[in-house]
Amino acid sequence: MVTSIGGLSSGIDTTSLINSLIQVESQPQTSLKSRVSDVTTANTAYQTVNTKMKSLLTAAQDLIKPDTWKAAKATSTSTDVTVTAAAGAQTGDMTFKIDKLATAHRTTSRFVDASSPVAPSGSFDITVGTQTEPIVLDPDKNTPQGAADAINKVASKTGLPVRASVITTSDGPVLQIASTKTGGENAFAITGLYEEPQIMNQGSDAELIVGDPDFGGFRVTNASNTFTGVMPGVTITATKAPADTTVSVVSDTDAMAAKMQALVDAANGALAQINLSSAAGTASASGAASSGGPLAGDYTVRQLSSKILSSVSSGADKDVVGLETFGSFKKLGIELTREGKLTFNKDTFVSAYNGDPAKIQTAVTEGLAKTMEDVAKAATDSISGSLTTKIKSNATMLTRLNKEILDWDTKLADRRTALQRQFTAMETALAKVSSQSSWLSSQMSSSSSSSE
Repeated sequence: MVTSIGGLSSGIDTTSLINSLIQVESQPQTSLKSRVSDVTTANTAYQTVNTKMKSLLTAAQDLIKPDTWKAAKATSTSTDVTVTAAAGAQTGDMTFKIDKLATAHRTTSRFVDASSPVAPSGSFDITVGTQTEPIVLDPDKNTPQGAADAINKVASKTGLPVRASVITTSDGPVLQIASTKTGGENAFAITGLYEEPQIMNQGSDAELIVGDPDFGGFRVTNASNTFTGVMPGVTITATKAPADTTVSVVSDTDAMAAKMQALVDAANGALAQINLSSAAGTASASGAASSGGPLAGDYTVRQLSSKILSSVSSGADKDVVGLETFGSFKKLGIELTREGKLTFNKDTFVSAYNGDPAKIQTAVTEGLAKTMEDVAKAATDSISGSLTTKIKSNATMLTRLNKEILDWDTKLADRRTALQRQFTAMETALAKVSSQSSWLSSQMSSSSSSSE
């Protein structure tokens, strides 16, 4: 470490002088830091545009998926019957009645008091279908509550679909055992209790009836109150047993239109970001910085904007089978504004789809959405995307520039040390000269005094 004596002999502020010299010599490093700032800002802009283009890619791919065009919507005329339709559900109507709801099996056994023994042999069996589980009671727990605890413990370990509880009544405790699942197949039998279990509820299936089973109609039974498969892809759930309920399933054009709107929104989002990032701008005064975006004049992002707009303005690709005579995407409800934005008219789209579903689907999946997908993929591909390439190139440049800045830190530190040594040596030399001058002056003065 070099310690400067700061102009004690010369009277020069050597510290300020060294700082000024270092500031002049650090201009190349300052330029590098400015370059890093510019490249970082540009790369952030590229990444933001890239994010918007990925959103466009996702929106386009959503429209290309076959399930998008199989979306179905189901309605019910009864508030006691809910209905849902999966993608590809069969469209149409069905009128039916719920003859009865599914019930869970439940039994009760009454005992004199809480200490009454439950099982003569200290154990009993519960059977559900082909599953039989022995319920073994500890000698001191052969009671209603002990039996309930043992049943619940066995059910937890084996998956036996029952649960037990003890209800206190004015006539003594009641051991209640109930199925955790509805339907006749989940009814159970109990053997080995002192008190013969009484069936409180008989487990039974829900029944859905279409028409008159004696005259061409049919009956559908189910262990739960939710029916699947009566209409392909449709799930029907009853909370009560209403009569004459009609379920209708139609293509869900609202869901399709929502995805079309999502594509338009994503395209507009990408266009807006490109315009913001690449705005040319003007300098407010001679020599002043431009007010434009960080990617002003950038060919890559400008091309993206042009390709997105062209995807709409060029209409359907005449080389795609089935689209030879389709023409403008205005038929899909999509148009370009004078400001270079996309608009979407849902009513136009729905009307066109209802008129010719297959043709409209092809126009979107093979035309508009496919073109948008190609544009977005070419920009965002993780290996060869035009934006990806720019981002990677800038990242490499930033690594190199930051290394050069660090190298300059070392160079400037060494230069400061060298200057401090030089000025320290100068001050030391001047101090010696000053000392010698003072000695000579004192000698001369002494000699002059002696001669007098």
